[in-house]
Amino acid sequence: MITLPLIFNHGHLFVKLEGNLWLYDTGAPTSFGATDSLSFAGEQFGLSSSYFGLTAARLSQYVEVECSGLLGADVLSRFDHILDTAGGKLNVSTAELSHFDGRSVRLDEFMGIPIVTARVGGSDYRMFFDTGAQISYFQDDSLTMFPSAGSVTDFYPGVGQFQTDTHEVPVSLGGVAFVLRCGSLPGLLGATLMMAGTEGVVGNQVLNDRIAGFFPRRNLLCL
Repeated sequence: MITLPLIFNHGHLFVKLEGNLWLYDTGAPTSFGATDSLSFAGEQFGLSSSYFGLTAARLSQYVEVECSGLLGADVLSRFDHILDTAGGKLNVSTAELSHFDGRSVRLDEFMGIPIVTARVGGSDYRMFFDTGAQISYFQDDSLTMFPSAGSVTDFYPGVGQFQTDTHEVPVSLGGVAFVLRCGSLPGLLGATLMMAGTEGVVGNQVLNDRIAGFFPRRNLLCL
């Protein structure tokens, strides 16, 4: 097991590797960066320079933090993770790690991206678990019935930046209650969720000020 600095900055989650920040993004299937290879938790990975036109330089502009690239599901799914955002550290291991104090949430996946079952207003919805998302998304007509939380500018590879109105939505994951700031994905992005049989995105807000276990090889999230 190794321990790495874990940093929340401008609403985004980063891991520091050899002095450089990398966006920790379970919602991206493919990693990329300003270098052609990366050592992570003792393993070496080859990297492309971009993903759907998104480069490390453009990513840095979007997140307003200088970073060297993005760690996606192709890298993250090979390890067990314990994320301690309050303590600012990430434990990563090829061996099985445990988080005994957490409530278990079963994971499904689509193209390597984890999917959770979230409960909203008495109904269950399949949503992507995306640590690269600064807010959550709820593709349901009931979204506008929840209290308004202002507008947010976000981005997505291949699409660029977009703006969405957000609302404060009570959400339960594995019996753990949250109030998540949720927007609505525009056009084709929203349609992509439907193709995966999902109706939203749970962003990194669920990791704030807690210790969480992310065990993709066992299809398990512990909150």
